[in-house]
Amino acid sequence: MEGSNKHYVDNSAELSSVGMIIRQKEPKNLEAPFDRIDSYLTPTELFYIRSHFPVPNLDRGSYRLRIDGAVGNPFTLSYEELRSMRSETRVATLECAGNSRVFLVPQVQGAQWELGAVSNAEWTGVPLRALLERADLAEDSCEIVLEGADRGTPKEEPVPPYPISYAWSLPRAKAIQPEVLIAYQMNGRDLPRDHGFPVRAIVPGHYGMASVKWLTHIHVVRESFDGYWQTSDYAYWASIDGKPVRRALGEMQLKSEIARPRVYETLAPNRIYTVFGAAWAGETDVVEIAVSTDGGRTWVGAEFLDPVRRHAWRRWKFDWLTPKEPGQYTLLARAKDANGLVQPEKHDRNYGVYVINHPLPIEVFVDDSASSRR
Repeated sequence: MEGSNKHYVDNSAELSSVGMIIRQKEPKNLEAPFDRIDSYLTPTELFYIRSHFPVPNLDRGSYRLRIDGAVGNPFTLSYEELRSMRSETRVATLECAGNSRVFLVPQVQGAQWELGAVSNAEWTGVPLRALLERADLAEDSCEIVLEGADRGTPKEEPVPPYPISYAWSLPRAKAIQPEVLIAYQMNGRDLPRDHGFPVRAIVPGHYGMASVKWLTHIHVVRESFDGYWQTSDYAYWASIDGKPVRRALGEMQLKSEIARPRVYETLAPNRIYTVFGAAWAGETDVVEIAVSTDGGRTWVGAEFLDPVRRHAWRRWKFDWLTPKEPGQYTLLARAKDANGLVQPEKHDRNYGVYVINHPLPIEVFVDDSASSRR
């Protein structure tokens, strides 16, 4: 943890009718109850929702997806035409780049996400590559701009002079990868409105802001796209020749989270308690997970519940014999990827209020009173 060994739970957060945590009512930003996620695929009604503007009212009958820009064959597709194309189904974990922001000390601006701005689902749609091949990409094209129908004026400084659409660009090299989908189904059913109906992008391995919802326009460009979201909001500080430059966030970073026990949960002493969580990475695989029950002094390997599947999380468990001595204990989880990379010890300030992927401390109490309540 940065600056302290404590973080503060937002006890004022409201719960929606299905148990989602309300971070903002309009536009709708709902956090999944991470401690309740038991299945590999997150139920659609519990999948976190991140919106920048109010949900646009799109109709399946009049919907059109336009592909143009630096292409030899611009074209437009109706919803039914897109659905008639060869589809693929993939499992992918999406995480908001600001997930776990509440763990930063001192408190920072932005939605105070705890652990649940991450979810895992099955997506069905047409590979973006198939549309780009049909459009005949120009040889010198470098990025693919995805634009949604949602529109408004951002609140984060510097505020644009007029309303803008939500748009995000992908490097050409990523856009043509087979896993990137123009999706119309989620967990086997048509997309719900809050998740991008009728059509959205799914960009596995990249933070959620790349998976543009309510997608209506795919624009191919020959120069880097310097839109608001990639320069003023979802950006970080990099260094070139010793000088700081802004770069857009992209690939998800290696991360693990403890789902159970919950923060400040009280556990019975000298009992086996199964610690449960999940770990994920961007363009590589999570291969090891370790848990500490003493604030990071010692680590013990945990057991994965799911096989390796690129771009999807792996749930894990660890059977902990709780201490006989009552008191407060700090649990941590730390993942390792196939390249040998381990989660960083602390938050990188160059990422500002994003990419919170250091081991997150879950403080619990061991107390005899927990035994008497069982």
